[in-house]
Amino acid sequence: MSADASTEVEQGHGEPPRHVSPLLHRRGAVGGAGPDAGVAWHYGDPTAEQRALTRGGAVVDQSHLGVVRVAGPDRLSWLNSITSQELTNLPPRTSTELLVLSPQGHVEHAAGVVDDGEATWLVTETPVGLATWLNRMKFMLRVEIDDVTDEWAAIGEPVAAEGTADEPVTWRDPWPTTAPGGTRYGPPDDEHPGADRHWRLVLVPRARLVDEVRAREAAGWPLVGTWASEAVRVEAFRPRAARDVDHRTIPHELDWLRTAVHLHKGCYRGQETVARVHNLGRPPRRLVLLHLDGSGHLLPEPGADVHEVTADHEPGRAVGKVTTVARHHELGPVALAVVKRSTPVDATLVVDCEGGAVAAGQEQVVPGEGVSVDRPAPRGPVARGLGVHPSL
Repeated sequence: MSADASTEVEQGHGEPPRHVSPLLHRRGAVGGAGPDAGVAWHYGDPTAEQRALTRGGAVVDQSHLGVVRVAGPDRLSWLNSITSQELTNLPPRTSTELLVLSPQGHVEHAAGVVDDGEATWLVTETPVGLATWLNRMKFMLRVEIDDVTDEWAAIGEPVAAEGTADEPVTWRDPWPTTAPGGTRYGPPDDEHPGADRHWRLVLVPRARLVDEVRAREAAGWPLVGTWASEAVRVEAFRPRAARDVDHRTIPHELDWLRTAVHLHKGCYRGQETVARVHNLGRPPRRLVLLHLDGSGHLLPEPGADVHEVTADHEPGRAVGKVTTVARHHELGPVALAVVKRSTPVDATLVVDCEGGAVAAGQEQVVPGEGVSVDRPAPRGPVARGLGVHPSL
């Protein structure tokens, strides 16, 4: 399932990790690839590691992620004005996430956001690009932007709590709870497969990474690899910039309006596309979960083509691409893929693999009609091919 690191990074929207974790020296550690290079894929028993993580007692080395710190009294109002999220009154130690969009509404950067009362911390997979862009946008405002990835490292924990005042800076993943001002295309929050996935990132001084992990191990939490955390993420339909985003991605396609976009705030770059697609429906593509046939022991690579099977039971036209591949300890081999919105939700699909095509059962994440649950009702006749809002 591993691939050349540079190839995998190009599949998603991230920067090559620039640190190699000292935890890779652990006995049994197998290094990750692509955007997870520099940390362990697993430590010798990925199935047991996944079970420990899903039970809520494990620690994951996430020190390959980037960290950008924004200080200054104007930081929140300024970030609010240039990103997709409402941040003006963000309370200290309250987690959210934001997107930086292109003028055409395509995702350029994604970041977890938490403010400690003195600075806003952004956990991202594009720290160099994000810090560079923010520095270009600060003009005369009282903000200071620093890429602090070399000083700070992230540790992943299956914990559903914000950081407290006596804890290090902590970002709790808000997925999949629909935030105020957001909307959803996929399942209701309480029925979502990600509802039971608890995840947070604790920022620690990079020099103390090993000590912080050992402290958690001493409390009974095993150290597990990204095989486990990625499998749980895929099960939860959780989009990740370095895996599931390309140069054409708009947030609607990944159901990312749940947690990363505020639909009723002031203007920001890319807002016109966000509003138009929300109001009219029909994002060009949609995220799906693929249940892969594991009988042949073949797995696709990220970037593999997804085909709709013809009436002759042969692979037909390519309708999308695989973005993330994982082996789940209960679901078996699974993948996230982005397919054309027009692909029938009951279509039989196959995925290209080295050694032959693999059958894939489709579980929809973003529905085929491409309509959010609160899209405004049309004022006149519905455009041809748009369909009717499912709530009407």
